[in-house]
Amino acid sequence: SPVVEFAADWGTKSDFITMNPSVVQRAFGGFRNESDREKFVHRLSMLNDSVLWIPAFMVKGGEKHVEWVNALILKNKLKVRTAYPSLRLIHAVRGYWLTNKVPIKRPSTGLLMYTLATRFCDEIHLYGFWPFPKDLNGKAVKYHYYDDLKYRYFSNASPHRMPLEFKTLNVLHNRGALKLTTGKCVKQ
Repeated sequence: SPVVEFAADWGTKSDFITMNPSVVQRAFGGFRNESDREKFVHRLSMLNDSVLWIPAFMVKGGEKHVEWVNALILKNKLKVRTAYPSLRLIHAVRGYWLTNKVPIKRPSTGLLMYTLATRFCDEIHLYGFWPFPKDLNGKAVKYHYYDDLKYRYFSNASPHRMPLEFKTLNVLHNRGALKLTTGKCVKQ
């Protein structure tokens, strides 16, 4: 996600950030031209020693995109550390949810990050987990706040089950296990 453009909404500090390898193709044109590569390098340069967690082995072809990302990081001497979860971790997360009777075919990156956070954080606050095309007032909602990606929320062809993930997170919110903010953020 871009940092600087949305600093007023969520600040600029990030210790741990994730990137789906598909973003290389979808948002940066597969690095086909210098302009796309520069735009990507600029975005990575904003991370300031963060860990960039890339689930490279979840989808076919992800490794190729990660090789390009690594090459750009090294070439531009960017201050970012990379981490790659193994497929074993992905299966363990899926297994965790299945054991808790949540039949998730393939966890979204957001659900993966939440699951990891349960191991490291005392408190978890989630923002932007709203898997529906419209908010409660009928206003259109973007899939990602920073791009125009279209997503078929209720498609059986989709690898993710976003409404089920949301329902599960909402149950955890109601039990006090996390704080899920789905509306406008208000200062405390």
